[in-house]
Amino acid sequence: MSEATPVVLDPYAYAFHEDPYPIYTRLRAEAPIYHNPELDFWALSRHADVLHGFKDTATLSNIEGVSLDPAARGPGAQLGMSFLALDPPRHTRMRGLVARGFTPRRVAAMEPRIRELAVRYLDAQVGSGGFDVVTEFAGKLPMDVISEMLGVPEADRAMLRTWADLLVHREEGMRDVPQAGVEAFGKIRGYFKQLLGERRARPGEDLLSALLDAEIDGDRLGDDEILAFCNLMIVAGNETTTKLLANALYWLWRNPEQRALVREDPGLIPGWVEETLRYDNSTQILARLLTRDTQWHGTTVPAGAFVLLLIGSGNRDESVFERPDAYDIRRDTSEMLSFGRGTHFCMGAALARLEGRVALEEWWRRFAGYEIEPEGAERVHSINVRGFAALPVKV
Repeated sequence: MSEATPVVLDPYAYAFHEDPYPIYTRLRAEAPIYHNPELDFWALSRHADVLHGFKDTATLSNIEGVSLDPAARGPGAQLGMSFLALDPPRHTRMRGLVARGFTPRRVAAMEPRIRELAVRYLDAQVGSGGFDVVTEFAGKLPMDVISEMLGVPEADRAMLRTWADLLVHREEGMRDVPQAGVEAFGKIRGYFKQLLGERRARPGEDLLSALLDAEIDGDRLGDDEILAFCNLMIVAGNETTTKLLANALYWLWRNPEQRALVREDPGLIPGWVEETLRYDNSTQILARLLTRDTQWHGTTVPAGAFVLLLIGSGNRDESVFERPDAYDIRRDTSEMLSFGRGTHFCMGAALARLEGRVALEEWWRRFAGYEIEPEGAERVHSINVRGFAALPVKV
């Protein structure tokens, strides 16, 4: 793309997900409020604007969901109600009730089990010579963790992961959720509807039972609300952490000077997780509905417009991060936007960080000398999830 060529942002283009960061750099400099009339969206690319967008829920509403996909938008969305598609006070109420079950104590208590699962998958590959990180490790661990929290039997987890993958997958040129994805959503919902009935009859120690029991001043979650949260956990919680782990391994391999730092001090592994979250976050884009005419950078955007918050761009903003395109695991990442801010700050942030740290600690104990086989790497085809569908390594 030459400097004279107008910058074009098309989140549906598969090539965009190969390396969107040069596009982001141009957007921040040339079009910090960007309009794509063909796809009918606007986009904010600078850190300050994305941050404000997260915090100002009165102006930038979640009421039509967070995806550009038509099937996931509006009151008639084919993918049904989403926990994310709520504004205060409804969002505040539901988040408060969910928090009664999804507690910091419950998350912290998962560490021994997360480590046990990581050890199981990694020990199975010791002496193998090589394997696919996603298939054998990064794709299994997060689904197991989420499933164990929700009380999903081990025999059903591969099936749920297949459905979750179908829901986010896009073939090149496709501009909506494919029929296979819509059907997968229905299957996930149907599965948890049945499991919910079982837990209502026979409560356990899992999160699903805790959500059924959650209560504030007599107010409880309805079945549709619990099912929406389960869907979010299975799809968003699983996909994003899977991509975090593979991205972390890929970028450390691509930056040998950073790898040397971990070799000298494995105590830097939490920084490895945090910098990966900033540098190449799995969730690149979240959408909002504009509730009133608003001006950004001299341009008035009309009420009713769909506005994309470009998280991946905000995380590379030169005005906030020094040398933003450098991968630096000792960097101060406190201003990154990867988990959102304000009312919609990601409830799963602590769990994702815990999984990332534990998984990479166990990886490093066994495979510190790993090598990526880039010719076999494949990226996911998705509108907003960035990461690997396959990442072969030699060990």
